Amino acid sequence: MEKWKRSKYNLNKYKKMEELTQEQVQSSISAAYDSVNLINELQAKEVITEEELDSLNRNKEHISIMLGKDWFVAGLTSAQKTELESIIQ
Repeated sequence: MEKWKRSKYNLNKYKKMEELTQEQVQSSISAAYDSVNLINELQAKEVITEEELDSLNRNKEHISIMLGKDWFVAGLTSAQKTELESIIQ
């Protein structure tokens, strides 16, 4: 029974997260572009450290996760969607 309660709570939390304002969606898109800027900066370097490589991979994963959210993709322009998809390939 405890497992069900925990699962139900997580489902309710998920539903609440999906009910975002336009401002919250745009804030998430802005955060994704912070990741894009960091990725571009790191990829422009000739040599990167192990820590920078980890950061690069974490930021790519962040963009990948966000592209899996319908509300996030719905807030993107087609150009933004294409750009973000190309970053994670």
